[in-house]
Amino acid sequence: MTNETVETFRRDGVAVIRDVLDTGWLDRLAQAVETNMAAPGPHGANHAEEGGAYFGDYVNWQRIPTFINIARDGPLGELAANLMGAKRAQFFHEHVLVKEPGNSSATPWHQDMPYYCVAGPQTVSLWVPLDDVDEAQSLNFLKGSHVGAKTYMPRRFKTLEPLEGDTTAYEPFPEIAEDDPNIVSFAVKRGDVLAFDFHTLHDAPPNPMPTRRRAVSFRFTGDDARYVERPHAVSPPFPQMGLKLSMNDTLPEDWFPTVYAE
Repeated sequence: MTNETVETFRRDGVAVIRDVLDTGWLDRLAQAVETNMAAPGPHGANHAEEGGAYFGDYVNWQRIPTFINIARDGPLGELAANLMGAKRAQFFHEHVLVKEPGNSSATPWHQDMPYYCVAGPQTVSLWVPLDDVDEAQSLNFLKGSHVGAKTYMPRRFKTLEPLEGDTTAYEPFPEIAEDDPNIVSFAVKRGDVLAFDFHTLHDAPPNPMPTRRRAVSFRFTGDDARYVERPHAVSPPFPQMGLKLSMNDTLPEDWFPTVYAE
């Protein structure tokens, strides 16, 4: 990864890194996704209302160790730390996302940060495709939307209504024109990685193609990550899963392992 890529990530809030994962890691990750789909965890679900299925599941790394191994023993942990400018990278969680052929479910514009029980200046999601994705079927990002670390109103994806709870502390969700010149997307191949800040606004189109669109998003935090109590439900629902922390606590290693340290 070049210094230019790091500069792009920090300036735009998103960058594409080519040929990060070799065939060995990609094959292991594809098998892990198949294992996950065959035996979903308690949060696994089909998010599609009609058309092809849209499978999603997360926080299965303890029973499917490939998800943590690719971050700790593979290149993703070090890549995350370098992008964030952090001395270490903590594994927040993995998120499996599989859109079947003919899927009609679009993910609306959002940023990830307000849905999470964490805050900090160093964050990154590494979206790893297991199938080649054309630009038209790839994620869209609003360049520079992470600047200032504004946290926008978290909304339900299907209705766009605010989450239940006191959301008055959030910024109103911005209007994003379809022809905004700051919207970017990238064609990606197996082995590439899309990196974006937790504050970067993004969306995802349906999958009208005749093949699956499989991806795993690996989320990382850096040196100064702290636990945040949100006034609404969070995703993943770590408090309901048994995590007991107070506001501004550091993230415990048994829940969020350090996968890279200088």
